[in-house]
Amino acid sequence: MGCEPTVCRVFHLVWDAAESKRRRRKKKKSKAGAGAAEKEDEEEEEAPKNAPALASPNGGVVVSKSATSPTAPNGRVVDEKPAAGAEEGDEDGGDADGPESGAGGSKKKKKNRSRKKKVLEQTDPPSIPVSKLFPDGIYPVWEEQNYNDDNLWRLTSAEKREQERLESSLYNDVRKAAEVHRQVRKYMRKYIKPGLLMTDICETLENLVRTLIEENGLQAGIAFPTGCSLNWVAAHWAPNTGDKTVLQYDDVMKLDFGTHINGRIIDAAFTVAFNPVYDPLLKAVQEATNTGIKEAGIDVRLCDIGCAIQEVMESYEIELNGKTYQVKSIRNLNGHSIGPYQIHGGKSVPIVKGGEQTRMEEGEFYAIETFGSTGKGYVREDLECSHYMKNFDVGHVPLRLAKAKQLLATIDRNFGTLAFCRRYLDRLGETKYLMALKNLCDVGIVQPYPPLCDSKGSYVAQFEHTIFMRPTRKEVLSRGEDF
Repeated sequence: MGCEPTVCRVFHLVWDAAESKRRRRKKKKSKAGAGAAEKEDEEEEEAPKNAPALASPNGGVVVSKSATSPTAPNGRVVDEKPAAGAEEGDEDGGDADGPESGAGGSKKKKKNRSRKKKVLEQTDPPSIPVSKLFPDGIYPVWEEQNYNDDNLWRLTSAEKREQERLESSLYNDVRKAAEVHRQVRKYMRKYIKPGLLMTDICETLENLVRTLIEENGLQAGIAFPTGCSLNWVAAHWAPNTGDKTVLQYDDVMKLDFGTHINGRIIDAAFTVAFNPVYDPLLKAVQEATNTGIKEAGIDVRLCDIGCAIQEVMESYEIELNGKTYQVKSIRNLNGHSIGPYQIHGGKSVPIVKGGEQTRMEEGEFYAIETFGSTGKGYVREDLECSHYMKNFDVGHVPLRLAKAKQLLATIDRNFGTLAFCRRYLDRLGETKYLMALKNLCDVGIVQPYPPLCDSKGSYVAQFEHTIFMRPTRKEVLSRGEDF
């Protein structure tokens, strides 16, 4: 405590000397101008370096006040630290004032380095599940259409809008399945080329679906076997194991495949033709499908949709090998309603005039599909069967063959009432099952779906979309950039 007066005196002496120098410098600036002031600054900068340290009575070192760091009253050196964030700037990207540099006193400014979140994009070929591309779990709506005049009130009805809000989880399931369908077919359009094995085309497509939809038993996966019917074969053809059929340049291929989430099925199809001579056929069928979608709606009679489809379809002609053919609607093929885990829900949408007077209802899903042909416009069952499906309403049927019982258990566990093909059974490790499968068909548990063929030498095209009769408007779930 006895050394405090001495320290204070030293501090005041140093302070007074510094103040007097500042006053002299200001006086010289006013008289001699800026040149004398700069000279005085240089002298003052050199003075602290040569100034002797003053010894304090307690053995410490007291630094002159003119040094860069201030001193505390007890003679200890106080570190001068910049305020938090003074050099690094504001974290939010604001400008920060830096230390003075040189006589100009310019200030440093740190640039705003804002980081943008990287948006995950699908690879080519697709390998990222769609749930990763939409982390918020909300999937896009591609197309909505208003109902006709009698049902326009639904668009502004508060009750109907609230009903849609309560069913949002259902809508999201089918939109997710539709997004998988869009991304898979977008890649397949680039992948498919003449010279590929039909088996390779089907397996490539199905593996993409399994990856993108994150296949999970009966909760998510493939809704039915991939149909890749060629030329006069209209539907239900797929290669069985060992089939060596190769896609040719002059082939007309119908690619029909489905996806599902929790049994909510997206059923859509398109036609691939490399030779532009078939373009009028494809255009006729696509326009007919779009007409069916436009005409569909709550309280609309199914027969009226068929009449509109046929009128558009048969207004087109195609010339092949110097002969002109009218494009015909295949009269014994139809669109259909879709139920949970049930691809054919019970109602049929004809593609020719006539048919049933049944009306569409709110909350129903429909596959609007049309088939145009250069042949007779009528199909029959032919060729080797590949498609099968367990009957939806079948009850308990006693089975005698042990292999049939084991095969039925495999079908129930992996497919339920969804359609399957023989390649899928092979993939699951089933062997020597043809007799057991025939037994299940004979007793009515499983229904076979053989290929459906028009007259040999003709050409058939197909386009199909899944639509949903929502309370306020209809939604074309499977619509995409391609069709």
